[in-house]
Amino acid sequence: MSMVTLPGLKELIESISRERNLPRLAVQSAIREALLKGYERYRRAQNLERKQFDEDYFENFEVELDIEEEGFRVLSTKTIVEKVSNTDHQISLDEVQLVAPEAQLGDSVVLDVTPDQGEFGRMAAMQTKQVLAQKLRDQQRQMVQEEFQDLEGTVLQARVLRFERQSVILAVSSGFGQPEVEAELPKREQLPNDNYRANATFKVYLKKVSQGQQRGPQLLVSRADAGLVVYLFANEVPEIEDEVVRIVAVAREANPPSRYVGPRTKIAVDTLDRDVDPVGACIGARGSRIQVVVNELRGEKIDVIRWSPDPATYIANALSPARVDEVRLMDPETRQTHVLVAEDQLSLAIGKEGQNVRLAARLTGWKIDIKDKAKYDHAGEDAKFIASRAKYQAEQEEDEDDVDFEELESENQDDLEEELDNDTFDAEDEE
Repeated sequence: MSMVTLPGLKELIESISRERNLPRLAVQSAIREALLKGYERYRRAQNLERKQFDEDYFENFEVELDIEEEGFRVLSTKTIVEKVSNTDHQISLDEVQLVAPEAQLGDSVVLDVTPDQGEFGRMAAMQTKQVLAQKLRDQQRQMVQEEFQDLEGTVLQARVLRFERQSVILAVSSGFGQPEVEAELPKREQLPNDNYRANATFKVYLKKVSQGQQRGPQLLVSRADAGLVVYLFANEVPEIEDEVVRIVAVAREANPPSRYVGPRTKIAVDTLDRDVDPVGACIGARGSRIQVVVNELRGEKIDVIRWSPDPATYIANALSPARVDEVRLMDPETRQTHVLVAEDQLSLAIGKEGQNVRLAARLTGWKIDIKDKAKYDHAGEDAKFIASRAKYQAEQEEDEDDVDFEELESENQDDLEEELDNDTFDAEDEE
């Protein structure tokens, strides 16, 4: 069998496998595919008969690598026929029976169609090189996707590599001893207090592993996601890892709408063990545990509050550090509440540019209106609410009436059509 030699093939496979962290078999597969594309290019260039090569024309061809001899062969699987109409896909029975008398029509044979060493050509070699580079990139993307797919929603250690536009490109690893791959930290996922200098290290939340063949990093990571806060507390508080304390809800504003307001997080915790204080467990002795989390988040303010099944208690806790005098659940159906506080607690309850009440509302799922207790008119607010509720219900009933009218009109139309059909039938009978 003839062979096109590729000096240094074995060393090439070893170096690509080492540099790109790909298995040797994956590298060999990429080289075979690339050489087959090169052979296609060679055949198209040598097409003196001007045959029409369809996209699947070369599907019966394959490349066989000889690692030890450092070369390759091109093989073609052909069908045995009585009369040959396509020499690339078919071979005559008479020709095969010269070497294999037992051959029959419809059988398949594999033949060596390797071109001569000098015929493969410069253009075919260039095509092979281009396809090989693409195939190796595809192999790497596939490996990254498989390696990190199960790590979505977890936290990884990252190192700053470079900047691209407003994104930071980081190096991350899936585990100890594993090679690093690139991940993208977009502007919207960054923290304002972070200093992304070269080689700085951070913990990042793996938000998404992209699929497909797009260029650039496939991993999207975040420093602003609430999942990062959950991980940091779970990693620092043994009671959370042991499931004695559970995190019920998290509301985070890592990138506030105003530069005058810093990042802030509210986290609600609970426990079924009466002997355990869940808030104290998260804060730690003299704030030691929460301080580790705050340091990792570069000074972000964190409020740890006690979750409660009672909405009024939960809302009051969520507005910490403000002292709440009364929580009035105005409408549990639409989850609207009035929270009454003393005058000196108003600004604290609302927070700078409304951040405290905004986070409390997101944490609890209730619409919270902060009111000055001294100026609050209970009877007047109740009357307003009753009037507002009555108007809302009237609008709802009006909408229902409109729907009923449309349904009634539709039913009447159906009845009319049915009567017309019956009249026509009767008339035909009379005739």
